[in-house]
Amino acid sequence: MKKLIDLFSEIYGGAPDEWRRLPGSGSSRRYYTLKKDGITVLGAYNQDVTENMAFFSFSEHFSSCGLPVPKIIAIHPEKDVYLLEYLGDTTLYDFLSAHRTGNLFSPQTIDYYRKVVAWLPKFQVEAGQGIDYTVCYPRMAFDEQSIQWDLNYFKYYFIKLSGVAFNEQRLENDFKTLIAFLLEAPHDYFLYRDFQSRNIMVQGEEVYFIDYQGGRKGALQYDIASLLWDAKADIPHETRNELLELYLDELSKIIAVNRADFKKYYYAFVLIRILQALGAYGYRGFFERKPHFLQSIPYALQNLQWLFDNVTFPIEIEELTTVLKAMIDADSLKTIAAPASQQLTVSIHSFSYRRGGIPYDFTGNGGGHVFDCRILPNPGKEPQYQELTGCDKAVATYLDNAPETENFLTHVKGIVEQSVARYVSREFNSLMVSFGCTGGRHRSVYCAEQTAAFLRKHFPDVRVTVYHHEQKHLNNRT
Repeated sequence: MKKLIDLFSEIYGGAPDEWRRLPGSGSSRRYYTLKKDGITVLGAYNQDVTENMAFFSFSEHFSSCGLPVPKIIAIHPEKDVYLLEYLGDTTLYDFLSAHRTGNLFSPQTIDYYRKVVAWLPKFQVEAGQGIDYTVCYPRMAFDEQSIQWDLNYFKYYFIKLSGVAFNEQRLENDFKTLIAFLLEAPHDYFLYRDFQSRNIMVQGEEVYFIDYQGGRKGALQYDIASLLWDAKADIPHETRNELLELYLDELSKIIAVNRADFKKYYYAFVLIRILQALGAYGYRGFFERKPHFLQSIPYALQNLQWLFDNVTFPIEIEELTTVLKAMIDADSLKTIAAPASQQLTVSIHSFSYRRGGIPYDFTGNGGGHVFDCRILPNPGKEPQYQELTGCDKAVATYLDNAPETENFLTHVKGIVEQSVARYVSREFNSLMVSFGCTGGRHRSVYCAEQTAAFLRKHFPDVRVTVYHHEQKHLNNRT
């Protein structure tokens, strides 16, 4: 903070009379408002100087092109602190949230969006021609490596946390197919990278653009897909279509546009943007414990559902499609950040210690119980049971006949019963109970089913759901 105050003092002849730190977002950058004698400026601190240099270069170029971006007032010699023109506190997302009724956008919100899509081709094409791409961070282009990073982000920070089983090699093959198709689209334009409602400021009748430091060369479709399919903005489909056509009208004033060719690739870019966003929601929400990122997940899943209901992709991505449809159907993902109800939901999980490990608590509550079923006899070692699961009668009989099983489940049911009774009395709405074994097929599945049956019998007003994470062919059910 001292560097910011010193820089401000150097420019304005004294320390600020007032300053405050702005709420954080998805990045490590820190922003402050600083005020003196009726003047307000935005102060920024970011220790990643390489990223700052991209922002400085792009800002200077965009300003020279007459684009509505914040003016840079001063930069500290060490390049980690700088002052910017203050554009107010209202993002386009803030405005649309405050002025929407259900799924309806206000006329002024739509007017702002029209202005935004009219400006976008000027960034991508007109300003993109003279930009210095050597300063791009972290890569100069949205190329094969960049797309692979986004897909890995999605795989490791979202799919693996979702509990959805998948064949990794087949999924990687589909990733390669998707990447090859995306790179067929012309990609010699400026790609803003994070072109969404939280990176657009509104002041009076005007819109201003911020946070473009991740820009690079890329395809035109990516940014308009990012804007129109911004998950939590939840733009109505009719409005999306209107804005897409308006964008193509504006783009056609600058370059020749074949709309059929553009749209051939457009929905594939919608898909990659949704996957990248889900990876970010997983990382920011689950690992960094920023719960507001979790609130976007149900909206992103709704967008995926719409894609599968309305779009036929001209490529074969069978494993990826299977994974995404399983995610859409997963109650544990649908209910993230859903409004709390007075009814308690107990989610019971079976899993494999050898593969997926302990399932993640998507409710964000933490706590609950994890029981290790590996102390029980293993039916999987007997040839006649290897192709069966804990839902099959023969496996259940095998485990019922083992005295260790009754003793184990007696203790489990006692612990869980005590928790459920307490959670009901305190009007809590979520409890997670997990059972693990080596393969996630026999003992853990059996114990999960037995515990679910016990709770349904003794707590009829409690909602009980069961998820068998290693069993694609078992029904995860309520």
